[in-house]
Amino acid sequence: MRDIEHQLQVACVRWFNCQYPLLRGCLVATPNGGRRDLVTGARLKAEGALAGVADLNFYYRGRTLFIEMKTPSGRQSPAQKQWQRTMETQGFRYVICRSIDDFTRAINGFIAEQNDIHRTDKPILET
Repeated sequence: MRDIEHQLQVACVRWFNCQYPLLRGCLVATPNGGRRDLVTGARLKAEGALAGVADLNFYYRGRTLFIEMKTPSGRQSPAQKQWQRTMETQGFRYVICRSIDDFTRAINGFIAEQNDIHRTDKPILET
């Protein structure tokens, strides 16, 4: 991950942890980037590491939002595009965020959507 993407992702995670402290641990990073020697790369691949996986995964109310961080001019790799198609085919949500505003809209929108799905107007029965 380039330094600008790294800084953006760090800012987004900090915002999330401040905004939603009770959801800490529900937003996790996929450490796919960075330089690794051949042995470490082979070990990670054998453990299930996969090129193209989104940078962040947000788990909330039984649903998952995959978030790929990109600079304003950044482009997805072919592996990232394929992984996105695979996840969307399975019914998962996938977004590309190029700014902290993109990220906050994606997170807040996803939370609101899941809360609407789980909202009920039925009264709780007393026993």
